[in-house]
Amino acid sequence: MNSLTKMNETVPTIYEQMVSRGVDRRDFLKFCAWMGAYLGLEHSATAQIAHAIETKRRLPVVWMHFQECTCCSESFLRSSHPIVADILLDKVSLDYTETLQAAAGFQSEEILQETITKYKGEYLLLIEGSIPLGADGAYCVIAGKSALDTVREVAAGAKAIIAWGNCASAGCVQAANPNPTQAMPVSAILKDKTVINVQGCPPIAEVMAGVLVHVLTFDRLPQLDSLGRPKAFYSRRVHDTCARRANYDAGLFVETFDDENARQGYCLYKVGCKGPTTYNSCSTMKWNNGTSYPIQSGHGCIGCSEAKFWDNGPFYQRLTNFPGFGIEATADKVGLTVGGVVAAGALTHAVLTNFRKHEEIGEQPGEKATPPTPPSVKP
Repeated sequence: MNSLTKMNETVPTIYEQMVSRGVDRRDFLKFCAWMGAYLGLEHSATAQIAHAIETKRRLPVVWMHFQECTCCSESFLRSSHPIVADILLDKVSLDYTETLQAAAGFQSEEILQETITKYKGEYLLLIEGSIPLGADGAYCVIAGKSALDTVREVAAGAKAIIAWGNCASAGCVQAANPNPTQAMPVSAILKDKTVINVQGCPPIAEVMAGVLVHVLTFDRLPQLDSLGRPKAFYSRRVHDTCARRANYDAGLFVETFDDENARQGYCLYKVGCKGPTTYNSCSTMKWNNGTSYPIQSGHGCIGCSEAKFWDNGPFYQRLTNFPGFGIEATADKVGLTVGGVVAAGALTHAVLTNFRKHEEIGEQPGEKATPPTPPSVKP
């Protein structure tokens, strides 16, 4: 990053920090390949990622906490890959965070002010939690300042702003009806800035790392969808790549939790699964070193990477419909129809899903996708 050349040249590169922490060359290259694959990049991009990490010096990071439960930090620190949590942030570039720093009180506030002043235009601002506007901001006061005043002050000189999780991206449970604290997502506060919304409650750790690696490697924001989410991780519905999708297409549904159909691993749509309307990477990246994800483990998706998911109906009642396909009739009548009709319904679902996806990204079916040029994160 050109702006980072102003930093002290004696500061070691990220790779040098990794080596000092015992990371060997083989594990480093595996990490670069792993990140490239998760970002959906070509194999040649592995070299770009490796070069960036080998040559670029620490990227200052300010990690703010407002109305939240710290689950995003917990998720990140429990990544299955040690380089993600132990090296990439915790040991290399994390300048300020109320959760992990040893400093407290006046000392911690001095660190924050020093960071945003010394590295103006160069630091990343990572925000966890919603911003309350009620009672003149009294619901979340840190060092005598409201969350609103703090986030505006710190965002002013940030190179890029990332909202971790549903709280910062969409308000989450704090903003659920009747929203007593008037909780707001970060993007609603910083309307003049581009905010990367890394959705989920919490987001997948490797998704969080992937967004940071993208900014570090390419010195620009990733491509974002209409909700500000990185398309590399939020371009497909959980339903599209679900491990139980074959059962959905065959009309095999769980009717009640712990019935025989549940034990057989059938589709959870009828017991409230929101996978058909939820965009996330849960079913492809999974959790805990790729071991599983909620649907695979027997619990329906609750749609935690979508805005206002707390108010989008009871978690354990099925959707009445979802855009592009009238699922209710198929779910109710399956078992009464012949196999050919079920197959036709699955084909119709696939076709209409394809039309809907193209419509969302502004393409006509059959057109070659032309990715928009991502905005620069340079001030």
